Order: sequence, then C-alpha cells, then structure tokens
Amino acid sequence: MKGLFGGVFSGKNVLVTGHTGFKGSWLCIWLKELGVNITGYALEPYTDDDNFVTTDLKNKVTSQIGDIRDYDCLKRVFDDCRPELVFHLAAQPLVRLSYKQPKLTYDTNIGGTVNLLECCRLSESVRAVINVTSDKCYENKEWTWGYRENDTLGGHDPYSSSKGCSEIITAAYRNSFCTGTGDRTQMISTARAGNVIGGGDWREDRLIPDCIRALKKNESVGIRSPESVRPWQHVLDPLSGYLLLASKMYLEGNRYAGAWNFGPDHSSITTVRQLVEKLLKYWGSGKYTDLSEDSRQELHETGILLLNISKAAHLLNWRPVLSLDEALEYTANWYKEPRAGYDFCVSQINDFIGKMLKKQKAGT
Repeated sequence: MKGLFGGVFSGKNVLVTGHTGFKGSWLCIWLKELGVNITGYALEPYTDDDNFVTTDLKNKVTSQIGDIRDYDCLKRVFDDCRPELVFHLAAQPLVRLSYKQPKLTYDTNIGGTVNLLECCRLSESVRAVINVTSDKCYENKEWTWGYRENDTLGGHDPYSSSKGCSEIITAAYRNSFCTGTGDRTQMISTARAGNVIGGGDWREDRLIPDCIRALKKNESVGIRSPESVRPWQHVLDPLSGYLLLASKMYLEGNRYAGAWNFGPDHSSITTVRQLVEKLLKYWGSGKYTDLSEDSRQELHETGILLLNISKAAHLLNWRPVLSLDEALEYTANWYKEPRAGYDFCVSQINDFIGKMLKKQKAGT
C-alpha cells in the first residue's frame, strides 16, 4: 500500500485535525497504512462506539485532544510535530445543530479555519494543506445539474454559510500568501464532498446513524425528507480524492492548488427514500416511516444538491470507485460487525484499493 499515490506519504509528518471524527478516523487509518507519521488534533470522540474508539487509534497515532478554536494550543501542536502535509477536517458538521448553536458553528468553522491557516502560514515545514469543507458551501438554487467549483458560494443555514466562508478565507490565504515566491512554496486547496456514509459514524441527525440506531432497537426508521436528493458516497471515495490531490500538490506544485469537488457518479445520486430502502436490504430486515407530514414546519432543508466532478476527473484522473449498492453494503457490514476494529477497517480499505486499481487499469 505504501507505493500508492506515488509513494509520497511514506515517512512524512502529517497533521489531521478532526482525527477523532468519522471521516478523520478513516483518513488516519489509511494514512497509517501508507506509512505516515500521524499527529491528530481534535475534540474527544462523540461516543464510545465511534470508529476512532473501536479501532484504538489513540494508541496508534499521536493524538492531541484540543479545540480548533484554541489557537495557542493548535500552534503548539504545529511546533511540536512540524507537519509537511495538513488535512483540516475539524468542524461543527451538522446543519440542524447549527440552527441551535450558530455561534458555536461560526466560531468553529470560520474561526477554526483562520487558526489552522495562520498556523500553516507561520510554519516552516508545511508544504501542502487541504481544507475539507462541504458540498453545502454553494449557493443552492435547487438546480438539477451539479455545481462546479467556480459557481457562487453561499449557504442558507449557519452550517452551510460557515462552509462558504471557510472557502472564501482559504482562497484569500492562498492568493495572499501562497504566491510561489520566497524560499518555499506552500500550497492550499479545498475539498468539497457529497453526503458521506460508512461505518463508525454515530452523530445525531445524520441519516445512516439514525437508521442504524433504529434498526438495532428493531424500531421503524423515521425519515423526514424522503424525496430529497443527495450525492451519496462511501467515505473511502472522497478520501481517495483527498490523498490523490495532496500527492499531486506535493509533487507538482501550485497547478493543483484550488477548489475541488469529490462527489459520486450519477447512479449514486438518489432520494433519501431510495437510500433507506437499499440500506434495509443490506441490513436484512427493518422498515421505515415517512415523517414528511410531521416535518413540514421544521427547519429548512434543501431538496436537491448535486456536484459536478469533471475537474477532478480530467485534471486528477480521479473517479468514484464504489456504486451506491457497494457503499451501502460496506456500511451495513461495518455496523453488523461486533465492535468493528482496526483490521476490519483495513480490510475494507484494501478491498476498495483493489477495486480502484482495477478501474484504473480498465480506464473507467
């Protein structure tokens, strides 16, 4: 595995913020298998069942518990680990929570971005930075076609607008401080993924964790917006894009710095209802209840949100690997596995890599 992505990652010092979270923990496992010296910076994991906990990552990486809003603590971590590559995933990640705690959301997602980029700017070791934002950073006009990286940023709710702001801040740092002059070149990109699913996510108000909690209790799965359309993808698909992008930035420089979409192919763009029906098939049992009538007066949620991934396909030669059915099968298998551990996650990563290399060889 260490030869993947041009062998760039082996032996490198890499900082991952948000490493205790769902996506961050999967990224750390993949990076560890690539031979990386990982330092993580994040809050405590959300539950004792999270992927970070069940894989015992706290004993496999250098784990620093801290708040991305705490600049002084974050700066000390940078000074100690001297990272060459930085993946920024620490965030308040929930739309519905952002309505309840808008200040926390803005302080974390906007102030945290500034703290992270300022530490990178002052670092003598950092070569490449990827700020992972969200597909919700766009001004959503409910288009039936995918948003491109140069489309207007916006956001109806506090979470979405905070991610749009994070994108603007990142672009300002890139344009102001990453000009390629001086003794070194520091490159900064943003990565926008779709609705990411996979094992080890237990956050409230996310569709898959809510489904799994109900299924484990033999309760009906309640769905608020059954006809909403989202770009669903397994966590390993966008992570493969982040890793490929980071390797290109490190090896080839600023031509790869910028904003990037990493979404699913068209067949994986489907409604909440269809996704739940497929999940129940791979779970092997269960039923769902349509709560849309009860939810009509609730908080605003977008009806349709799609990503255009042409830029990543043409310039990075990146394409999603897993179909929606494969993504849901991976996900259901993780949650059905008693206390899925590190080796189980590695086995899914290795299976994903096999499919990825097969697709690359076939040119699809």
